[in-house]
Amino acid sequence: MSAGTRRGASAWLDDLALGVRLSVAGGRSGWARLALISVGVGLGVVMLLTAAALPSLATARSDREAARLPGPEVSAPGPDTLLTVEVESRYRETDVNGWLVRPEGERAPLPPGVDRRLAPGEMVASPALAELLDSPDGALLRERWGGRVVGTIGAEGLAGPGERLFYLGSEQVDEETLGARRIDSYGGDGLRESGGVPPVLLVLGVLGLVVLLLPVMIFVTTAVRFGSEARDRQLAAIRLVGADSAMTRRVAAGESLIGAMLGLALGALGFLAARRVADDLLPPEFSFFTADMRPVPGLALLVVVLVPTASVLVTLSALRRVVIEPLGVVRRGGERHRRFWWRPLPSLVGLALLAPLLGGLSEQTGGLLVELQLAAGATLLLVGVALLLPWLVQATVRRLGGGGVAWQLAVRRLQLDSDTAVRAVSGIAVSVAGVIAVQGVLGAAQTQSASDLSPDDDFQAVVYVYEPGTPDGPARTWAEALAAATGIRATSGMADLGTAPDAAQVHRVYVADCAALRQYAELPSCADGDSFAGPGGASTAAGTTLTFDDDGTPIRWTVPAEVPTVRQYSTLVVADFLLTPGALQVPPVNPGTVLVAYDPADRNAVEHLRNAVARVDPTAVVQTFEERRTSSVLAGYQQALQIGAAVLLLVIGASMLVNILEQLRERRRPLAVLSAFGARRRSLSGSVLLQVAIPVTLGMLLAVVSGSAVAALLQSAAGIDVGVNWAAIAGVSGTAAVLVLAVTAASLPLLWRLTRAEGLRSE
Repeated sequence: MSAGTRRGASAWLDDLALGVRLSVAGGRSGWARLALISVGVGLGVVMLLTAAALPSLATARSDREAARLPGPEVSAPGPDTLLTVEVESRYRETDVNGWLVRPEGERAPLPPGVDRRLAPGEMVASPALAELLDSPDGALLRERWGGRVVGTIGAEGLAGPGERLFYLGSEQVDEETLGARRIDSYGGDGLRESGGVPPVLLVLGVLGLVVLLLPVMIFVTTAVRFGSEARDRQLAAIRLVGADSAMTRRVAAGESLIGAMLGLALGALGFLAARRVADDLLPPEFSFFTADMRPVPGLALLVVVLVPTASVLVTLSALRRVVIEPLGVVRRGGERHRRFWWRPLPSLVGLALLAPLLGGLSEQTGGLLVELQLAAGATLLLVGVALLLPWLVQATVRRLGGGGVAWQLAVRRLQLDSDTAVRAVSGIAVSVAGVIAVQGVLGAAQTQSASDLSPDDDFQAVVYVYEPGTPDGPARTWAEALAAATGIRATSGMADLGTAPDAAQVHRVYVADCAALRQYAELPSCADGDSFAGPGGASTAAGTTLTFDDDGTPIRWTVPAEVPTVRQYSTLVVADFLLTPGALQVPPVNPGTVLVAYDPADRNAVEHLRNAVARVDPTAVVQTFEERRTSSVLAGYQQALQIGAAVLLLVIGASMLVNILEQLRERRRPLAVLSAFGARRRSLSGSVLLQVAIPVTLGMLLAVVSGSAVAALLQSAAGIDVGVNWAAIAGVSGTAAVLVLAVTAASLPLLWRLTRAEGLRSE
């Protein structure tokens, strides 16, 4: 093993191979160290491969959804045409969507996943919906459309296995049906919503990825340093038989490399196992087929290259402060004072990147550049937490002193070496800061969504009627049908009228009774005959006559001399005037919206309402005000975030536990000596708890401040009101505290075993 006669790539390969052999031939301790590194890296790789699979997953779902959209519209019926109209509904807490179809010929197109043309009353349903309809829990849903299930939709026609979708043959669809399309093929994007991604969802998506990936990368770099002190002693033995300093570093790199490679293999197996169970954890709207969850080749290759490379670089970096001599290992002495001046720089750069976005994003400003700017800004701000924490912990523990035995043991240990503790805590600090930031944006968005509604609801749901009809026709049918539904207490119709689009000044008015108008605006007092002005109508001069065209019947209304201006809850859809029927002085106009009151405690009342609406017009939409407050999209993000945060905290908890166990094994002899001199187990256990709790507490303080600052910046960028989500802060702080206690409790059995008298033996 003469270092002087070995040069070039072959020497590198030989040294790396020696490191590999030492890993697998180092006895129990070597295998234990290799297992720790492999499992740690494997957990991180599972998370990285999951993130790498998200683009494929989204693309596969999007492609199937596009393939089942109606194709280009055709004008004339024929043997190959089909009339179809979309139906949107919900059952309990889940969306149930479908299409009414009416084939006009023998060659009418079939939707993807459907193998037969449907006669009136025949339904094909997704497997999840068919199972629900066949179960006792689906009794109310079976009454909604009354179709007979004659088959199931294949996987090629579904976004995911949990989706609840149907196609129903119906004679109710004709050319006059609002929203009906005549097509001769499927596949297209004619009905897709135009515009970009809403700013709130853009911010949440980018930040969610940053929050999930950054701690994972910190965890991977921490995992490759497991057992570093035992490895250093092994390297000293190699120096004793003639290896030089450079060779020992290459041997150490080889040892880390084999751990990283095994971690990659374990991570790949873990990913294959995780993708089979991940679908069960998601709501039906986000379900996916297992085959869709496959990493993008380029991203997967990046993971395969970066993880071993990072393991080698981290190992070499860790050895910079270690002098490995033939007779032992010397760590460069003296207390290393961390410099502060460069640590805030990443945070300042992150602030500079986010500053141009503080004016608020629009849907049109979305794009790759903005996403990169958001991701880079948020990442640098969170990286700043990981950089500031070591300095903060060192500066704090240096000033601590006094106290009981447990306190002194813990503080002295942190004063001697806080690096190991900080490495484990960095991940949780970054995670908590990120979760607080995401929860802050999410909570502010939900609060703003709720502020668009009346604070005191007299009604619980709204029905959007696409074909209001006349007072003697369908309008009366609506009133009678809804009033007769089980659990319905009251209904009130509201008409939405507008002046001609080519008028000098376009006005929009709501016409309804006082109870219904209070659902949309803050009215001081109200009686039939009153009228109110919104922000857009306040400037209209008194005496101005507005002409509305309601189904060809002109209706005129003159603005009175004194009209009180009121605040409307929604900032998106507002009326210039709100009128009671008496103010319009004409017979009641046709309602386009029906507000419904029912007992919110009766979970079946809203299902009875949906059934009653579907019997009159299957295409009419029912929306509860509670759904509008919570927003199903934001609720889905919140659930996905909670699942991701839970997995992340489990990974971090495992990292902290491994670090604690490693430290205890390294200090087995001092612990046994302390116990032999009378130190009580309670004191030793308390010192372990404090060694975890002190860095975690400092990390949590830094995370709360940083996370709240990031949340405020992103709230401003998303154009929502800036605020602090104290509930989220309390939740993640409490979770971190539980994590500390759980890690400490899990380490106590090993601590008690190491403090026995056998620990004093030395060979």
